[in-house]
Amino acid sequence: MACLRAVQVLPVPAWIGAGFVRSLVWDALCDVRTDLDDVDVLWFSEGTDGARDAALERMLASVLPDVPWSVSNQARMHTHNGDAPYASVGHAMEHWPETATAVAVRLDEDGGVEVLAPFGLGDLWGRRVVPTPHMRTRADRRAVFAGRAVSKRWEKRWPGVVVEHPPL
Repeated sequence: MACLRAVQVLPVPAWIGAGFVRSLVWDALCDVRTDLDDVDVLWFSEGTDGARDAALERMLASVLPDVPWSVSNQARMHTHNGDAPYASVGHAMEHWPETATAVAVRLDEDGGVEVLAPFGLGDLWGRRVVPTPHMRTRADRRAVFAGRAVSKRWEKRWPGVVVEHPPL
């Protein structure tokens, strides 16, 4: 909750998502405690560069200095993925590798938690790792998914997690 409150100080609408959310949910479901890699902060604004992300990270670090913040403007991420430009944070998330990771949260005006999950929450709650439809479209993308499944070691870190590999 402290991280969600910290994100509210940013001068842009932002979400916390990806592995941070997935890991917290799976830690709770599996009754384990895994190490925090980083806190992925997502926002969207066309026409800005990486310097703006760095400035937002510094703002967050001034609020919670011991948190490993990672701020990414999703309007720029299409260039890393070889895709057409994204239209929003949610649209960018549709191009992420796994459905269970494509989840973001933020606090609404009343202090409630707002959820952005383009593929729903079923795979997250079900501890099921499957590629997003975008990752199933080409062999090179399926290979990226397979590589992540090996490097992330989801099945070893969280009991009961099942990785469903599409055919290469």
